[in-house]
Amino acid sequence: MKRLLTATAIGALTATGAMAQMANTDEHIRVRDIIGGDIMTMNAADDEFDWDVDTYYEEVGTDWNDMGEIEDVILNQSGSVVGIVAEIGGVLDMGDKHVYLPVEDIRLVPNGEDDFVYVTRYNEEDLEELEDIDETWWK
Repeated sequence: MKRLLTATAIGALTATGAMAQMANTDEHIRVRDIIGGDIMTMNAADDEFDWDVDTYYEEVGTDWNDMGEIEDVILNQSGSVVGIVAEIGGVLDMGDKHVYLPVEDIRLVPNGEDDFVYVTRYNEEDLEELEDIDETWWK
């Protein structure tokens, strides 16, 4: 009986801690709130601004250009985001291409209360020169 009570107490404490962790969602973003969002570019050459790992944007810049939309979020096997697949160019899914943008080259930016966009350091010409990827790219 003592073992049962101890096991129950440990289970309750563990569950309580897990629930406390799950309840703190202020820093979490759901992938469904990202997929379909816009890909923005600052349309500047790399040497025209400072892009580093600590660069953070609180809102979409008024001079940024919409280049396409987020098709997929790519994770590594440990669950960390390593990049996104962006659909760029084209009209109504005709003439577009899908490109991979590594996490080093993108920043997630809030765009309203529950909406997000990614901004990339690439300008329009750089994006158009990226390799067009398809489903076989993953294998």
